[in-house]
Amino acid sequence: MTLEIRSCTYAYRPWAPPVLRDLEYTLPRGLTVLLGPNGAGKSTLLRLAASVARPQKGTITLDGTPSHRRAYRAAVAWLPQRVIPMTGLTAREQVAYAGWLKGMGKRAAWDAAARALARVELSEEAETKARRLSGGQLRRVGVASALVHEARVLLLDEPTAGMDPHQRRVFHDTLGALTDDVRVLLSTHDVADLAAAADHVTVLRSGRVTFSGTPAGFLAHAPADSAPGRVAEAAYTALSEGQWARG
Repeated sequence: MTLEIRSCTYAYRPWAPPVLRDLEYTLPRGLTVLLGPNGAGKSTLLRLAASVARPQKGTITLDGTPSHRRAYRAAVAWLPQRVIPMTGLTAREQVAYAGWLKGMGKRAAWDAAARALARVELSEEAETKARRLSGGQLRRVGVASALVHEARVLLLDEPTAGMDPHQRRVFHDTLGALTDDVRVLLSTHDVADLAAAADHVTVLRSGRVTFSGTPAGFLAHAPADSAPGRVAEAAYTALSEGQWARG
């Protein structure tokens, strides 16, 4: 299953400069960490790939199926930066509703919601109103909502924001348990997420891909005199400040 972005340009206003311009990108297999400074276009890229927005120019397809088609949307899950609790719904109901929106039957969505909450260790809060959950718990509801319908592509925007160390570990364990045919694109500001067994790294700068390759290839861009334990940060700084590369 291949998600391809071809010659995509997107601007939030007709008179504004594009956030993404003629972007070319193919999502690799496995887990890809998406890095880049504020304003680089990470969230915009995820919104386009999730079919929440459509590019003014270019195409986005999944195995040839355009992003505006129902079959595309059914195969792709998106976790936005902000997870909003739905008024009156419990955690399980909110996750089940996400499954129903993706085309699942009510019974199937209800059963799958329980399994998804268990995967993020939130079963004990299944009957708690979503608006009463902590920020970290609500974030895990968002992760469960992305997992509920067994999507083939997961698009995750800052998924560990607001999580404590234990919750972060549970999240990374959950990603590690995904089958090999699920592709994950995880946007983050924390290059430490590279330690979560990422298969690929993509770096955006000013709406363009400045690096796409293996973690080892990414780390190779760090200056030779980088401090021990800060190599990933040094490589990211080098790439985000203009040393463009692919590999």
